[in-house]
Amino acid sequence: MSVEFGDEEIQEFHLDAIADADPYPYWYDDVDEPDSNPTLVRNESCDLCVVGGGYNGLWTAIIAKERDPSRDVVLIEAHEVGSQASGRNGGFMESSITHGVANGQERFPQELAVLEELGLQNLNAIEDAIRRYNIDCDYERTGVIDIATTFHAPSYYEELREDYTQLRALGQKVELLDQAAMRAEVNSPAYLGGLWRKDRAALVDPARLAWGLKAAAMSLGVRIYEDTKATKIEKDGVGVLVTTPLGLIRAGRVALATNAFKPLLKRIGHYIAPVYDYCMVTEPLTKAQLAEIGWERRQGLSDISNQFHYYRLTSDNRILWGGYDVIYYWRGKLNPEFESRPETWAKLSKHFFDTFPQLEDLKFTHTWGGVIDTCSRFSVFWGRAWQGRVAYSVGYTGLGVAATRFGAEVMLDILDGKRSRATETEFVKSKPIPFPPEPFRFIGIQATRYSLNREDKTGKRNLWLRGLDRLGLGFDS
Repeated sequence: MSVEFGDEEIQEFHLDAIADADPYPYWYDDVDEPDSNPTLVRNESCDLCVVGGGYNGLWTAIIAKERDPSRDVVLIEAHEVGSQASGRNGGFMESSITHGVANGQERFPQELAVLEELGLQNLNAIEDAIRRYNIDCDYERTGVIDIATTFHAPSYYEELREDYTQLRALGQKVELLDQAAMRAEVNSPAYLGGLWRKDRAALVDPARLAWGLKAAAMSLGVRIYEDTKATKIEKDGVGVLVTTPLGLIRAGRVALATNAFKPLLKRIGHYIAPVYDYCMVTEPLTKAQLAEIGWERRQGLSDISNQFHYYRLTSDNRILWGGYDVIYYWRGKLNPEFESRPETWAKLSKHFFDTFPQLEDLKFTHTWGGVIDTCSRFSVFWGRAWQGRVAYSVGYTGLGVAATRFGAEVMLDILDGKRSRATETEFVKSKPIPFPPEPFRFIGIQATRYSLNREDKTGKRNLWLRGLDRLGLGFDS
């Protein structure tokens, strides 16, 4: 028996594999999840109020205290720390702060070498912080392999060659793998070749990282309130007044780290669009199943198509498999119901077994989704308001596990009026092209998804994508 999903034919065993999966993030099945912090129920005052308890907000609070231990810092989170994208992503920690070298080359060619250097420094600083604060998050600096597959246009392998040449010119440790070498690393009949970026990426348990950063922030004296949603910010003399349902916070400065959620500054909403990403995790592989695929060096993997899959081994040798379907809902609506999308999991199940047919008997134990923020340049951007009393960093587009720390540093530089090597770049000074209003935003995003899928199959950019290229939007990721 088979079922049609668009142009995908889903076989019965693809559906059987997900039939008993728990629609809940695998990372949260952990006995070490910390207790929740109290809700803010009275008025507070502080030097810096951080709004948002994901990676971006946590790093902002930590770095603020590291720079000035006397600074009084309050962090508020609408739910629980790490409960959204920061705690439920795939755990890929990339050094790139431009959403990949190709995107950086397209938009900031004169600064690419500097931005790549800053990104590596940032990744090294994260590794140092994990060690310094003794954060148990299954950190593995294994690197990532970008893969060309038989499912997509043959020209994609040539793109790997071009990336290899460019990365070598930048002095990076990379290895171009032909078909035999790629299959020796990870055995799939679908692989044509790969590009192993050896020192530019790590893998991590994302929820444990968020919980560890929470503990680190509190150890430095940051006051954290959970289930405390900021509903409004307004000027308050020489500071800012942050309103929550049960209390007010008077702050000298405010750092907004709300990412995909409704921004407290209206201007931010023109630049970002919330999209839902989905992933799933298998049961632990047996020794025989591991032997079938190899993967002894445990690298993160990602195919290089526009609509790409990312996948990796967990600490207990499950395979996390995600990506491909990235969904924007009408008017950017956010709803917990959108975190469950069975048609996407059916599609991902098919793609998984197309890639690893030797694992046909494997079952999935967890399926889940989450919302991320994207912008038209696919990478973080910054801004300030109210004479520098408020700053924000948003737009990470799913590659924020490491980049959020860099975003936090720059956001603090902006709030502190500090000039740095980063703040002098056009990357930091500029903003993406804003999205159009509805219904054109929705129509445009759907047209782009269709066109990117077509390019993956044919290797050719259609009239729509070429038009976006000319406008400087460059939807190529």
